[in-house]
Amino acid sequence: MHLQERASLTPDKPAIIYGETGECVSFAELDRRSNRVAQLFRHLDCGPGTHIAVFLENHRDFLPLIWGADRSGLVYTLVPSRLTGPEASYIVDDCDARIVITSAALAPVLVPEQANMPKARIFVIDGDLPPFGDWAALLETMPAGPIPDQCQGRDMLYSSGTTGRPKGIVARGAVTSTLSEPTRGEKLWRDTFGASGEIVYMSPAPLYHAAAIRHALAIHRLGGTVIQVARFDAEAMLSLIGRYRVTHSQWVPTHFSRMLKLPAEVRARYDVGSLRCAVHAAAPCPVPLKYAMMDWWGPILHEYYSGSEGSGLTALGPQEWLAHPGSVGTAKFGKVRICGFDGEEELAAGETGLVYFSDVAAFEYHKDPGKTAESRNSQGWVTLGDIGHVDDDGYLYLTDRKSFMIISGGVNVYPQEVENMLLEHPLVDDVAVIGTPDEDLGEKVTAVIVPSRWEDAGEALAAELTDFVRGRLSPVKRPKAIHFRRELPREPTGKLMKRLLRSEY
Repeated sequence: MHLQERASLTPDKPAIIYGETGECVSFAELDRRSNRVAQLFRHLDCGPGTHIAVFLENHRDFLPLIWGADRSGLVYTLVPSRLTGPEASYIVDDCDARIVITSAALAPVLVPEQANMPKARIFVIDGDLPPFGDWAALLETMPAGPIPDQCQGRDMLYSSGTTGRPKGIVARGAVTSTLSEPTRGEKLWRDTFGASGEIVYMSPAPLYHAAAIRHALAIHRLGGTVIQVARFDAEAMLSLIGRYRVTHSQWVPTHFSRMLKLPAEVRARYDVGSLRCAVHAAAPCPVPLKYAMMDWWGPILHEYYSGSEGSGLTALGPQEWLAHPGSVGTAKFGKVRICGFDGEEELAAGETGLVYFSDVAAFEYHKDPGKTAESRNSQGWVTLGDIGHVDDDGYLYLTDRKSFMIISGGVNVYPQEVENMLLEHPLVDDVAVIGTPDEDLGEKVTAVIVPSRWEDAGEALAAELTDFVRGRLSPVKRPKAIHFRRELPREPTGKLMKRLLRSEY
């Protein structure tokens, strides 16, 4: 159902609870707030199909704002709040946004960039900050009823830029006036993860992320309550699960790792027994890490693999994973195809190649026909650039991204395999494996390690890690160099920004 229908059926039920304060927003209030947002967009001459940009932290007005854009038929681009001014202004200008909405906390990032966003009018959502417009003051003057020409909007999110400059992802299809048509996220949570109107859902991810925003809207459409948090904190998340009796949640493996590293007495302090389903995605989850989470939370971990492009999706439940450890599941949307690196020859089960999806909705990269063409083969199958294989039962196993593959002495080395091995060492907190220039081999395998204790960083630990992988990895896969640093460049979603690491070398 659309928000307006949920507001009619369960007006007083909490739609949003702000985790840190406990403040609730009912479905009726969320409906009214989003109607005012829609009215304001029309007042600002933003008709169906108009592009806007949102540059916000996990602000308390984030979800009402997106619901207002969504029911206005707008195309909304969510700009990651961690970006610098030049990075943010590039996306705003590239997506052709006519309106940009930011917060008092982030507006200073955009002040020096106004000349680089000539098409956009900037508003501050929570205050008057000249020369930008005062969104809240204008919103107060708007009626709370629905606009007469409601129609379904859509997002146009940008790729993470892990391997290059981010590109907008355009889902094909016209704006529709059918607001109640089930979304893919709604179907996924209902049919695969068992969600219903009784769900209490929490995700600590930034709301600008594709999964975070799409799934929050899906939970509302199902009639569930969304617990919104400002940021991830390992112990605070455990506290919130117990306080609000969270039933469903979404995580990335980095969240699991950080919660598991809490002292045993801290973890035992909190009741997580209300959890019926913990979903994880966005980054590969090492097998030992997932076993450890199941030992703690029980067999409630569900996993899916997809991308912001929405081209296809695999998923599997906990019992399936225990029977196929390391898999990311079978196809739920589209059909998985494994092709050779030319993208044309389809490979048999067990053979490693590029992961493609067939029978899925088309997409394209905004203003980049070359990148769009690279994402599909001659049969129209689409790929995100990941490498993997399927077993005889159709379960997909990911190896790595094609762009991260190391070619050392003519042999393909997949960094993820080496990273997973090194993460098993108790003194390793985080790791990235990259290929660095080598006159003899072309590229050599290099490990960049974040030790659990910085005082351990040095030659002795490097030698210990070299011994640790000897006998477990073939010589070509073993790191030829080990470097230490205090942290790796990761997005809040846990995705490793390998482009930044590789550029240093």
